[in-house]
Amino acid sequence: MVVVTGRLTAKRPHPIAQLLWRRAALGVATLLVVATIVFLATEVLPGNAAYAILGHTASRARVIALEHQLHLNRGIFDQYWIWLTGLLSGRLGDSLANGMPVWGQVEPRLVNSAFLVLVSGAIGTVLGVGLGALAALRKDSFFDHASSVVFLGVAALPTFVVAIALIILLSTLVFHLLPAVSMISPGTYAWSQPRLMVLPVTTLVLIIVPYMQRMTRAAMVEALESDYVEMARLKGLSERRVVLVHALPNAVGPTIQVIGLVFLYLAGGIVVVETVFDFPGIGQGLVNAVADRDLPVIQIIVLILAAFYVVINILTDVIALLATPRRRIAR
Repeated sequence: MVVVTGRLTAKRPHPIAQLLWRRAALGVATLLVVATIVFLATEVLPGNAAYAILGHTASRARVIALEHQLHLNRGIFDQYWIWLTGLLSGRLGDSLANGMPVWGQVEPRLVNSAFLVLVSGAIGTVLGVGLGALAALRKDSFFDHASSVVFLGVAALPTFVVAIALIILLSTLVFHLLPAVSMISPGTYAWSQPRLMVLPVTTLVLIIVPYMQRMTRAAMVEALESDYVEMARLKGLSERRVVLVHALPNAVGPTIQVIGLVFLYLAGGIVVVETVFDFPGIGQGLVNAVADRDLPVIQIIVLILAAFYVVINILTDVIALLATPRRRIAR
């Protein structure tokens, strides 16, 4: 009699589900740490928030009353607990600068900045990936060398230099084609006045395209010089099929990671761009809140930016995993 023995092995979770659970848990922990750091950082800012609101000429009685209203007379742990529980329950509080609800001030700016980032990211991604792939297909040609030099020079310029150069060129000294500032009318959003978006979007696109182009070119060159592409060419496949079917899919993974990094950069770059063009977005709101020592507004804006970083990182990893067949299959 033959006895067949075997081991029962538990089915491993799907790579995408495993990644989502792990990154979501890390994301929540990261946001909690960021919230704690933001609260402590704003608490150690010099000066007194009550005096910043009422002015230094206010009476001591008014200052004490406002400190009691804002819970500034309590210990730092009590203040942190009140702030954190209010945040989790959706009570974001009121602005210290004008007494208006924090979310009412942040929400229009958040929508404007999101539109600016999405438009700039979409245009920059198409241009960067396209130019990078073209440079890889024409490796060591005049176009490849010329584009590399031009993009390297543009990448070395700070964001505010690019913004000011565009203002000089298109708005003030050379041509008068576009408005130098992007002051959107109150009660409207950025897409309702597209002419005001041209310079901010152009600035961000010029900043991100060089990075996208260079990274895409490197990924495509590596794919085109791989063994499987050489084998496809030896089989007599057309160059178009070799590029679209064999090279491009294998260069998608690294390119997606670069796109994610570009969007993360845009989340920080909008602070400079919005300040230069006076664009009513979340970056300008953060600068104004810091100047006014408006702690609730500072805290919620920084947390929104941190949440954006976490979400983009998770999405980038998931999409890159989906684009890599050998990694997305559960084993």
